[in-house]
Amino acid sequence: MKVKILRRRSPADESYWEVFDADVPGEMSVAGLIDHLNYRDDIVDESGIKTTRIGWECSCLQGVCGSCAMVINGVPALACETFVRDLGGSVTIEPLRKFPVIHDLLVDRSVIHENLKKTDIYIGKYSPKKPKSAAAGEKEQIRQYEAAKCLKCGLCLEVCPSYVSGRSFFGALFANDCYLAAARNSESADKIKKHYSEHFASACSKSLSCMDVCPMHIETIASMSALNR
Repeated sequence: MKVKILRRRSPADESYWEVFDADVPGEMSVAGLIDHLNYRDDIVDESGIKTTRIGWECSCLQGVCGSCAMVINGVPALACETFVRDLGGSVTIEPLRKFPVIHDLLVDRSVIHENLKKTDIYIGKYSPKKPKSAAAGEKEQIRQYEAAKCLKCGLCLEVCPSYVSGRSFFGALFANDCYLAAARNSESADKIKKHYSEHFASACSKSLSCMDVCPMHIETIASMSALNR
């Protein structure tokens, strides 16, 4: 199959396309495909010209760390959860486009955590709120558990029509963290909801594209509804 990758040597360099030939099984993930291309010391492109190893990032390779987020055939996704069999005869791989590129498919997503630091929204800072009843407590715990699955991978920001790096809108992952923090500490709820309004609710277009690409299938709309109530 043809593998087309948008590469960039450093932040100061221009991006360029490079195409490779790869004979891999359909059961292989895109993460495995990139690893396959990088395996040999004498890496060559489709024309037989020697090139360098492809820069990318991974950790767990099991869909629970979010490190391998990238754009695959135009769709933001995790490389470890996207399989060759679903891509047809060719694949186009690009880095996430809303974050600064460091090298090839490796991007700088530190803005995600910097935004949480700016607003002091740390889930661990807030102790869980005691439920009013066993039934209500169980339902709330399930909702919080689902929202807490966020990987901070950045896929929701990649597809969000309202998100532009450097502006005051922080995206769906921020909304989920605001909900978790407010749910765990009612005394701080007003302060948290103020940040939520300023950095999310005031600019969210409610396209809900964030929910379409979320690898953990988090229902951000449920977090939004809970905060609005």
